[in-house]
Amino acid sequence: MTTLPPPPPTLVVPPADVVVLAGGAARRLGGIDKPAVRVGGRALLDRVLAACPAGWPDPVVVGPPRRTARPVRWTREHPPGGGPLPALAAGLALTTGPLVAVLAADLPFLDPDTLPALVAGLPPEADGALLVDAEGRDQPLTAVYRTDALRAALAELGPEPLAGRPLRALLGRLRPRRLPGPAALDCDTWPDIAAARARIGHHGVVLEEWIAAVKTELDVELDVDTTALLDAARDAAHGVARPAAPLTTFLIGYAAGRTGLPPAEAAARIAALAEDWARERAEPEPGARS
Repeated sequence: MTTLPPPPPTLVVPPADVVVLAGGAARRLGGIDKPAVRVGGRALLDRVLAACPAGWPDPVVVGPPRRTARPVRWTREHPPGGGPLPALAAGLALTTGPLVAVLAADLPFLDPDTLPALVAGLPPEADGALLVDAEGRDQPLTAVYRTDALRAALAELGPEPLAGRPLRALLGRLRPRRLPGPAALDCDTWPDIAAARARIGHHGVVLEEWIAAVKTELDVELDVDTTALLDAARDAAHGVARPAAPLTTFLIGYAAGRTGLPPAEAAARIAALAEDWARERAEPEPGARS
């Protein structure tokens, strides 16, 4: 699989506005609310929003308002369900910066490095930078554009209504740079969703996905060192008693939230305590025969 390389760590990447198109009719899914469909315990829309850099402006989401795991700005295309061009026009109306990232709401495995890498890969002479998948297909909804160029291209489409017109009508008026990226896995059909859900298990990231889903559900931003927590739980189970493992990890999390103690530090202290506990139980009583 070809992946888009992240920008060099020393490169300062300017922030961009983000517009997420989340108002489609999802006809191939029977008309359900596709952005709310869960993959790995998280809504598709939340998975896309999680890949948007934290220091950038709050994303603009075009579609019916719903609960999201991070702050967003809502707007609606006219007419509702009119397709990607009206949605893009509505989203652009809320942007003010020179660059805008445009994303679909059904990309469950969008990498957090993708948008900064697209910004870094945008040359001065280009109107944007978009991904091209492994089959050579343009991915115009995984892209960063110059805002003025995008607005001008929309204006050039003329007075005809934008509703129902394909995105390629706009793309043909732009000069984007095309960058190789991973094979696209958007979720247009139920088999696509099933494949996305299966991919989580196949790629050995179940634990990370579960932690991310729990953090989203509980609305916490705490970084979790899963190795340290698992080590502490293991030591508590072996050195104290098996039920001590879940109770110990709960108390570590409670302490982190209540006192601000870093979870990794709390886990290390608890692991040492469990070792002392086990050692104490193994020591012979004074006066006992060896």
